[in-house]
Amino acid sequence: MSTALYVLSTVTGYLLTSALLMKCPSLLHRRKREAFRSRHISHRGGAGENLENTMAAFRHAVDLGTDMLELDCHLTKDEEVVVSHDAGLQRAAGVSGHIADMRYAELPPYLCKLGVTFQRECFCEGGEDKRIPLLSDVFDAFPNTPVNIDIKVDDDTLIKKVSELVVRYQREHLTVWGNANNKITKKCHRENPRIPVLFSLPRVLQLLGLFYTGLLPFVPLKEQFLEIPMPSIINKLRDPDRLTRSHRLVAWMADTLLMRKTLFDHLTARGIQVYIWVLNDEEDFQRAFDLGATGVMTDFPTRLKDFLDREGTSEPR
Repeated sequence: MSTALYVLSTVTGYLLTSALLMKCPSLLHRRKREAFRSRHISHRGGAGENLENTMAAFRHAVDLGTDMLELDCHLTKDEEVVVSHDAGLQRAAGVSGHIADMRYAELPPYLCKLGVTFQRECFCEGGEDKRIPLLSDVFDAFPNTPVNIDIKVDDDTLIKKVSELVVRYQREHLTVWGNANNKITKKCHRENPRIPVLFSLPRVLQLLGLFYTGLLPFVPLKEQFLEIPMPSIINKLRDPDRLTRSHRLVAWMADTLLMRKTLFDHLTARGIQVYIWVLNDEEDFQRAFDLGATGVMTDFPTRLKDFLDREGTSEPR
């Protein structure tokens, strides 16, 4: 056999094997066990309907029947794990200072009105509950609800404290944690490998590289959750008049690369859930599920619940 024919037959065999394993990954990989599956995920508890990351927001979402609460954690000066997106207090509480520099009892309440990050020109006005809660408050109130924890800073003590709380409340099977920062996510996995981790940003890029080279079906993956944005929503978040042609081009390219049904189907077949964030209208809900996403993360849990009820898919599969 000539060299050219040998190379051609080898490449053909590789491509056919890759295509087969993309469709049937169980031929090579044991499917990851899913303790839960979430279609309806409330971002910061539902930041468009209640003040973000408050017990009122979490309670509202759980009462609606959300499958998962998404929240963010920081550590106070007296080493209490609190639920808050920002390290600083200016945006959410209107005061200078950082959570890490204050004792829990010193933390100010949230402002009465907060902007909704993923909904243009939208604000949420809260009721009586403006307290920054403890992570233990959430675990106490919702013992059976899966929680998605974003570890916001690279702090070994924070990671250790969160792990200790998860273990104390026997929630290792109801928790996913990590961060876009690969260093933080690696530390989470080392601290407690029994708590599932999400793909960090570098790992998402690596995942895409493996997917587009055809190598993905051959590579083991430790993560159990892929949480990615839908890049096209930038056209709804930014003022259209301020979006340059280059902004639109980058968003289109990112959307084209990320939003791949073949990729989502392959990961789902391996027991890796795919969550798309942060979507706030029915057009994007529909697109995400049509692409094969396991779940959608939203600021408006009532909108997503109504959509799923109409589609007859409220219950996670």
